[in-house]
Amino acid sequence: MSLRRAIGLFAVASLAFGGTFVAARAGQVYIPPLLFVAIRFDLAAILLLGYAAYATEGSIRPRTRGDIGGVLAAGVLTIGLANGLLFVGQGYVTSAVGAILFSLVPIIAPLFAALLLSDERVSALGAVGMGVAAIGVGMVVGVSPSNLLAESGVGAALVLGGAASAALGTVLTRRCEATISSTAQVAWGLPISAVLLHGMSLAVGESAAAIEWTLTAIVSLAYVTVVAGAVGYIAYFALIEEVGALRSSLIFYASPLVAALGGWWFLGEAITTTTVAGFVTVVAGFLVIGHEQFRAAFRRLADGRGQATGGYEPSD
Repeated sequence: MSLRRAIGLFAVASLAFGGTFVAARAGQVYIPPLLFVAIRFDLAAILLLGYAAYATEGSIRPRTRGDIGGVLAAGVLTIGLANGLLFVGQGYVTSAVGAILFSLVPIIAPLFAALLLSDERVSALGAVGMGVAAIGVGMVVGVSPSNLLAESGVGAALVLGGAASAALGTVLTRRCEATISSTAQVAWGLPISAVLLHGMSLAVGESAAAIEWTLTAIVSLAYVTVVAGAVGYIAYFALIEEVGALRSSLIFYASPLVAALGGWWFLGEAITTTTVAGFVTVVAGFLVIGHEQFRAAFRRLADGRGQATGGYEPSD
């Protein structure tokens, strides 16, 4: 493994995914949120299917029941519903708060894994880690009866729902034991996500006539489609191959830093000390949950004997 390559991939993926929260908040001023993400996946599907056909060894066509199940889990839950809820919720919370709440995916996933995967159980220490992370979320959201009933509370709940959908989708994808690559599963899942989101957009009364094709709208759409939807995923999958799924999941905790700085710089969003403290608490909870895997992973890295495994990313 090239350390320089791993660091480069980590930086690219973190910057690409962290900027998504800023672009989503900026773009939906001019494009209805569900339609925004639906158009994103229309375009991203073309890009990623082309890349998967070019770069993936072997066939990318789903052939087994597990392949079809993995594609549906990715398309409906991990990508479609997760991003739909995220983009709608992002309209009510800052870029930093949205990114922090969505970073709970690798913390929520073990709960679903304990229920759906026979070889996965949440340990007592893992439960403590989840409790610590929950406290961090409470700090980020600012839990109180008034806040929970306010628009920001509703937005936070929608983003958390998106994180839960992504976590469930990743676990179901793992349970399906697909024979095609994770890149192919995501590539085939994107058209499904696009159809789902176009349907949701029509159901809530969004209209293409409401789109204002300003420079900000075009740049935001281009960013979430090309940079986050194509370049970010390609870098992320390559990172997983380099360092393993667990250490790759650290991008979930680098992305909020990018989102916070981007929201502050481009959108004038404030970064409060409580939000920062909550984020640090969430990361501490994640480290408690994965402490054994991280210790083994870094031992292997130090000994030069291979890559770490584990985690609950879509590629597992």
